[in-house]
Amino acid sequence: MSYIKRNIETTIEKASKMFPAVLVTGARQVGKTTVFKHIKRDTPYLTLDDPIILQSALEEPGSFFKTLPPPVIIDEIQYAPNLFTYIKMIADESGKKGQFYLTGSQQFKMMKNVSESLAGRIGIINLLGLSLREIKDANFNEAFIPTIEYIDKRRPTVQELSYKEIWEYIHKGFMPAMYADDLDWQMFYASYTKTYIERDVRDLTQVGDELKFIKFMTAIASRTSQMLNLTSVANEVGISVPTADRWLSVLISSNIVYLLKPYYNNIMKRAVKTPKIYFLDTGLAAYLTKWNSPDVIEAGAMSGAFFETFVMAEILKSYYNAGILEPSIYYYRDKDAKEIDVIIEENGTLHPIEIKKTSNPGKEHIENFTVLDKVKDINVGTGCIISMYVNIIHINEKNISIPVAWI
Repeated sequence: MSYIKRNIETTIEKASKMFPAVLVTGARQVGKTTVFKHIKRDTPYLTLDDPIILQSALEEPGSFFKTLPPPVIIDEIQYAPNLFTYIKMIADESGKKGQFYLTGSQQFKMMKNVSESLAGRIGIINLLGLSLREIKDANFNEAFIPTIEYIDKRRPTVQELSYKEIWEYIHKGFMPAMYADDLDWQMFYASYTKTYIERDVRDLTQVGDELKFIKFMTAIASRTSQMLNLTSVANEVGISVPTADRWLSVLISSNIVYLLKPYYNNIMKRAVKTPKIYFLDTGLAAYLTKWNSPDVIEAGAMSGAFFETFVMAEILKSYYNAGILEPSIYYYRDKDAKEIDVIIEENGTLHPIEIKKTSNPGKEHIENFTVLDKVKDINVGTGCIISMYVNIIHINEKNISIPVAWI
């Protein structure tokens, strides 16, 4: 199995020089353990998936690190959150950096323990599936921002993507295993869904009916890139809205979906305050919604939603891989149905982005950007259309078209 170099490697190395502990969170099988094993080859590795090691961690936490002293890699740390207290004690006593390398599939369940026990002592990095940069071996690890400065830095590392390739990637998804081995797509995602529900979902919540949970996941996947309407989802699945809300928090905390916050302020009275929902892996979303080939997705009713989901995930990967845990990324929609797909805020400047699967980007795609010009006390910077068109072009003085391969 060949290893694909991950962009978070440099972020991990940087964090390990700053903090005693580094925690990488992310969904199952996105490569958290593999990246630690690759860059810390001489560091002992323990997994709390091993029942004997887990029993020791739970029953004898005080002596756990006496027999297994740091530096150490600990996989699936969420199963023994009681270890955080002892990690803190060892970190404070030794004063050494880069002693604990931790992974966890469940984000927010751990975060409470992390924030209580290890505030200021831990670097947290969120890992998603492979990025296009990683698949194409582009040596570039800066967060995406639609500016000329970014384009100039990105230019030397860009590799063009064909229209056909884009849809093949969207259908295949971005789990590393899909690129390391010749796996059957259907079998892989069927197994992935089963393992996810058996391990993460059961651990996070009491789901009485697992088939209904799969139906719930499918209902959410079919709404990727849409505004969240939990009542509609609950009615479709046949569950209560509070249950749908609880199950959604499971999908969020286990890094399966992402909620994109709406942009509004006190002046923008007509802005909606409902988030948009995105699946973080298009392959898993395609499997759940039964789009079984790249051609079927590309020609289907959800092609625009899948393209937008893919672009959104690539933008997020660029921030997470650079170590930015909570990027200032939003969307805008108002009561007149004027929408801006993505707004990136940097240093008080807003950068509006339209995502279109067109190969012919034009001024009509950026008409809604003008709603930001009417808002007092905000600065609007360069905006862009991210599309299938293969060249960088200026749409007008302030907005450019950027090919998807340049994210």
